[in-house]
Amino acid sequence: MNPLESLRLSWRSIRGHRLRSALTTLGVIIGVAAVIAFVALGASLQAGIIGDISPDDQRNLYGWAADPDTEGGPLAGAQFVFSQDDLEAVEELEAVDAAYGYATIDAQSVTHAGETRLQSNGLIAAGPSYVRESSLREGRQFEMGEREAVINPAAAEQFEENVSVGDELEVRIATGGTETVTVVGITDTSEGLSPFEGFDAAPRMYVPTDPFYLEQAVGPAGGGGDSGEGNDDSESENDETSSETDVRYLAIIVEAPSADEDDVDAARDAATAYFESDESDASEFLGEDVAVTLQTSTQLLQQLEDILDILQSFIVGIAAISLVVGSIGIANIMLVSVTERTREIGIMKAVGAQNRDVLGLFLTEAVILGVIGAVLGTALGLAVAAIGARYIDIPLVYPLEYVALAIVAGILVGVVSGLYPAWRAARTDPIDALRYE
Repeated sequence: MNPLESLRLSWRSIRGHRLRSALTTLGVIIGVAAVIAFVALGASLQAGIIGDISPDDQRNLYGWAADPDTEGGPLAGAQFVFSQDDLEAVEELEAVDAAYGYATIDAQSVTHAGETRLQSNGLIAAGPSYVRESSLREGRQFEMGEREAVINPAAAEQFEENVSVGDELEVRIATGGTETVTVVGITDTSEGLSPFEGFDAAPRMYVPTDPFYLEQAVGPAGGGGDSGEGNDDSESENDETSSETDVRYLAIIVEAPSADEDDVDAARDAATAYFESDESDASEFLGEDVAVTLQTSTQLLQQLEDILDILQSFIVGIAAISLVVGSIGIANIMLVSVTERTREIGIMKAVGAQNRDVLGLFLTEAVILGVIGAVLGTALGLAVAAIGARYIDIPLVYPLEYVALAIVAGILVGVVSGLYPAWRAARTDPIDALRYE
């Protein structure tokens, strides 16, 4: 029988039972849609996060000291081990361009023009180059030793009267006291500037570690130091100086001269060698239980990609079950169709149709059902992914290779599910078929 004739007859049979055919393909639609939706969202999330890594950030090494076996994201199990002397010594290494500490300062609220907003952990202390000039919408970087801040758009727009460059903000610190800072710059995005912050959009204020962290470091970070603003006599000035030299940072950022892989590796090796040497203050806390880790943004994001890959594998496994269920549904309906069309099969054979013609006819019908399910599932999956990507504000990435795989899966489901019913139809005796009522 002509393949086009088989296709026409199969399509006519499917159109004759629209509702039954639609319900038959439902399992395939759900399975394919789940795979396409989660794969597209996973790829979009990866592209969105990796796209946030600027070329300047690619030469940064983010470091912390923790148990090497500790699982979790950046800073998981991190200890306060890096002193100010360590930072200055690392910055003087030939393979290193800059080094500075990183810390978050617990704040309670921020006040602007008489309006107060709650602000929990959005006060971030770092070096000036942590906020690149290229990432500024307006203004400039803050300077070390100055009470200045760079804020992001979410922080600027959280008040009824938007904050502008040159405005002053009053920040109430959780450990006590109030800091007045002058806004000198606004970034061009509300997302985090490094993996330490995450990449969600939230109000953030970036300030220099000197004076903000040095003054506010207390407890384990400051070695029992005191707040800077409360010391106003000569005796406390000496205590303040001693406290600042004892301040330890939870994390550091080491900048290589360029984003070249050799330069980044050289900076990492030099900094690691220094921290593990007896010259560093950090070495007194390092050992088998605590070690320094220095990783680039890409390496840190690899952990997230690994989690997404595991999640995708899990979803694909669930979708595979749905495809098996869909395949069983198609096989069941095809068996029903063979029974309903027994006399038709007998007539076909009586006028000269061969077994392979009958086999091809029913196999074609099963493959068409599988392909229809795959196509509709792909469209549904892409639609769900587009809505999800728009909702979480990330660029949508179309996984074209998975779209092709979905079509192939639909064909395979049709062949596997239709093979036995088609074989059974082909073996039908024409005399018995013509007698069938």
